[in-house]
Amino acid sequence: MNFHEFGDAAAPHIMLIHGGGNAWWNYLRQARALAERYHVILPTLDGHGEEYAADYQSTQASADKLMAYIEERCGGRLFALGGVSLGGQIVLELLSRKPELAEKAIVDGSVCYPRPAMARFCLAAVGLCWGLMFSERACRFQLAAMPKILPEKMLYPEELREHYLRDMPRLRKETLFAIYRTYMADYTLKESIRETKAQITYWYGEKEMRCVKKSAQMVKRCVPSCEIYEAKGYNHGYLSIYLPDEWLALAEAFFQR
Repeated sequence: MNFHEFGDAAAPHIMLIHGGGNAWWNYLRQARALAERYHVILPTLDGHGEEYAADYQSTQASADKLMAYIEERCGGRLFALGGVSLGGQIVLELLSRKPELAEKAIVDGSVCYPRPAMARFCLAAVGLCWGLMFSERACRFQLAAMPKILPEKMLYPEELREHYLRDMPRLRKETLFAIYRTYMADYTLKESIRETKAQITYWYGEKEMRCVKKSAQMVKRCVPSCEIYEAKGYNHGYLSIYLPDEWLALAEAFFQR
């Protein structure tokens, strides 16, 4: 696991955790804006980005490494913790381990209960279609197709296009297999999340799958103060991955409450 840091290390700490298949640059634009007032930490999870050769193990193993970093480098506490998809599930795991870990937490489009049938479907799809999904040629085609399927405000700038073309073709099939088996098929929200002192906001797109919306309600039942925000017209991870300005507006308002 690797860590990218922005801003003054003495400022309040914010850690943002990318989703499965992406890397630290998922939150690069947000980190640069927040770095004016915060110390922002962007981990690269094992199996992703520059850590592509490291075996991805599980949500719990990722939380182990992140917690060790927080204890050693951040005095055991963060101002805010956030993550999208897989990263959001890791946020929930971290919050369940230490009640006073963070003051604020943002979970975006994550699943927190087992979906084994969906995991089997995704495993089969990856096994059959790997070359069409993550080869260098496929990644170039995906970037070329983005202007046809996404509005202009959601397109990657050139810097992120370069990161995408460098890192996505290095993603290994074994990494996605491990993610689907652990994030999707196995993970269950822990009862200890009820003890968290963090103020949580759970975001999801209006067009997300039902399991994501159900997960948000599960978190709210465990942590009644949790705020739920549905982004109208949006799909999975749009705020975190494609719309940094909208993400920042929502996040900074949340941080100030």
